[in-house]
Amino acid sequence: MNTALLLLPDFALILLGAAIRRWMHLGDHFWAGVEKLVYFILFPALLINAIVRTRLDLAAALPLLATAFAALAAGMALGLLPKLFTKLPALTYASMFQCAYRFNSYIALAVAGMLFGAPGIATMGLIVGAAVPVVNLVSVWMLARHGESGLWREVARNPLIWGTAAGFVLNLAGFVPPAPLQAFLQRLADASIALGLITVGAALRLDGTTGMRGFAGWLVGVKLLAVPAAALAAGALFGLSGLNYQVAVLFAALPTASSAYILAMRMGGDGRSVAWLISATTLGSMLTLPLWAAWLLR
Repeated sequence: MNTALLLLPDFALILLGAAIRRWMHLGDHFWAGVEKLVYFILFPALLINAIVRTRLDLAAALPLLATAFAALAAGMALGLLPKLFTKLPALTYASMFQCAYRFNSYIALAVAGMLFGAPGIATMGLIVGAAVPVVNLVSVWMLARHGESGLWREVARNPLIWGTAAGFVLNLAGFVPPAPLQAFLQRLADASIALGLITVGAALRLDGTTGMRGFAGWLVGVKLLAVPAAALAAGALFGLSGLNYQVAVLFAALPTASSAYILAMRMGGDGRSVAWLISATTLGSMLTLPLWAAWLLR
């Protein structure tokens, strides 16, 4: 219960975003602008600010990343399993498949910060920065071969990757931000969490998946239950402990990213079903994330 109460403010912001979208009628252009602000400015500032201020244990990075990628691989394998039994159109299947392993970076950094402070954000930022190119590569490869050229450009310009990389370079160089710059970054970081979670709520959609509820239900279970269970096992196998172990499992327990919908729509896939899966995993994570966190913090 204490862990659930710790995460309650974050989930309340998601629900607030859904309420604002429904009742204030601000328009799609407003939400697109807010998401761009968060994605390109505020979240990179959050990552840089947290990583620069945190003492890094690079020796622990390899087992940490190995655990995270083992969890992603488990999600991909379990997402492919129903292909042996289903008759879904290939593009529909490829669109929904990505929801078995993609993760919401906004919720990732919010939860890590709420539970563990700046060290948690820095650790989660390392995983996110390493995992983003991989999940994008796999998703685009599944959706269409002709999308690869655009993919590399998208990965190279991803602000979460560059924010993570900049933070680590500055940290390893021993850079200490002067007080005004530190205060500036902190203000941007503070704004990023609230606005990021509100945009997650604004993107919730619960219509779709007609004729595909079995596969959709399977993917929800994979993302919220099987993938974090795989991280638990992999972390124990690789000798993870403490903060790194906790963050790796929470990373695996995250709901699907809203960017999965954008990619599916951009490549002519089944955006409606993907939107339902994003919403279902986000709402479901309001129950499962506190349970995983409570298990790890017991």
